[in-house]
Amino acid sequence: MVYLRGALRRALSRSAQMKSKGGSKMEPRFYKLPVCVGDVSLHVAKGHFATRNSHTNYFIDVTNQQSCLKDAEAVAQQLAQRNLTNDTLIDTILCMDGTRVIGTCLAQQLTRSGYRSINAGREICILRENVTKDGSMIFRDNAKFMLEGKNVLLLLASVTTGGTAQKGISCVQHYQGKVVGIAAIYSHVKEIGGIRVVSLFDTGDLPGYASYAPEECPLCRQKQELDAVVDKFGYSAL
Repeated sequence: MVYLRGALRRALSRSAQMKSKGGSKMEPRFYKLPVCVGDVSLHVAKGHFATRNSHTNYFIDVTNQQSCLKDAEAVAQQLAQRNLTNDTLIDTILCMDGTRVIGTCLAQQLTRSGYRSINAGREICILRENVTKDGSMIFRDNAKFMLEGKNVLLLLASVTTGGTAQKGISCVQHYQGKVVGIAAIYSHVKEIGGIRVVSLFDTGDLPGYASYAPEECPLCRQKQELDAVVDKFGYSAL
């Protein structure tokens, strides 16, 4: 489980207190959205979920896309058909939220010989995020060449507040790289720091989706207990 900060600790404490009064609770129930992009579909659960940066009323399950080759290839194929970087060459794909399998498939799609892409026939590096215990993002000396002076595409599973992506942008800039695009399976926002977010699914596909700062969460104010804590690896039911 990720390292929990103050607001999340307090939310967990409130949830534990309510649960001790109301007994055990079932795990979130998932259903498939009635919309597909190619062979890509989303499974979601409605409830009360806590991430590192926010509380949400939906959990979007991208486990299959993150882990299964066939599903990862389907995501990559759909993303490759979009103009991810406004016709800017990509040197490196920075894979966040456990998207390394998708990132590898995407690089293969973008560099495929004969494919209509400005990256066709080029080399694209695949770089995985390296997050420390305090939540900071760093890269070892042997990986710096993939960022220094490079055009970088950020790849995420889902974007809610944009906090994780913003952290990626800041880190790339720290290592003298340039983020030229942000890609995701699902995004709640259209741009981050002036950079367009290209996603397969957005709020139009999930009406009613909401994200709140932990201290402003109306579900907490209504004393609705947390269903699960969420991080890039998935969820832990409470």
